Amino acid sequence: MDAYTIWCGPCKMLDKNTFHNKDVVDYVNKNYYAVKFNAEGNEVINFKGATYTNPNFNPNTSGRNSSHQLSAYLGISAYPTLIYLDEEANLIAPITGYKTPSQLELFLKLFASDDFKKLTSDGDWKNYQASFKSEFND
Repeated sequence: MDAYTIWCGPCKMLDKNTFHNKDVVDYVNKNYYAVKFNAEGNEVINFKGATYTNPNFNPNTSGRNSSHQLSAYLGISAYPTLIYLDEEANLIAPITGYKTPSQLELFLKLFASDDFKKLTSDGDWKNYQASFKSEFND
């Protein structure tokens, strides 16, 4: 899930530079259900049996707005944030910040392969990162 806001420059860069990259598009379409979520929007969202809204939403602003309740539930504290969920829609991890296609590839493959379940220490994560070979073109 791409959690973005309408005013966020890095969110727009992520959309333009990364989400339109052929390698990213092909991999995401094959391995994920891609969802865009305006983390400051006014949509009513039903997720895992609960209803989430944005009761403090201001329709008269074109800049920053209040955070959606689903943003808090998912642990979104910065934009953009990419939310990874498992097959039962349980939160795996929120990954914040702009990512190039090759930077994003690391996370896409980590979560799609379930390799993240094998990483039990900081050292495991560092070794995973050091040994990862990107195949995506930036």
